[in-house]
Amino acid sequence: MDELIVKAGLALPLSEIVLSYVRAQGAGGQNVNKVATAVHLRFDIRASSLPEEVKVRLLGLHDQRLTMEGEIVIKAQNHRTQEKNREEALTRLAELIKAATVVRRKRRPTRPTAGSKERRLEGKVKRGLVKERRGKVDGE
Repeated sequence: MDELIVKAGLALPLSEIVLSYVRAQGAGGQNVNKVATAVHLRFDIRASSLPEEVKVRLLGLHDQRLTMEGEIVIKAQNHRTQEKNREEALTRLAELIKAATVVRRKRRPTRPTAGSKERRLEGKVKRGLVKERRGKVDGE
């Protein structure tokens, strides 16, 4: 496997993805202190072979995994083995890129219906009457 398949017709060469292995955080006993099972995945969006529109959408994401330099950083440490953490990191990257390939339809603004305007105004009149009736009672 020399490429990461994002979806049909879109794959990334693994040479564009930098993987480094570090010690995982948290509980795990003695094993966690001596074995580097956690995976740090770095992917430079601008230097990648992705289509330009996908790059733009990825760079426009408001995601904490995206750095100011345009790199995606993913840390996977849920599993006890390097291989499973590597697979999880690659899967998360593929899902992120796949989500950026979806083109959102532009929202077309709509106008309120005549009925909704009428109901809104009726509600305002009723509320005004309620407030008007809160005044002092005339003691004739």
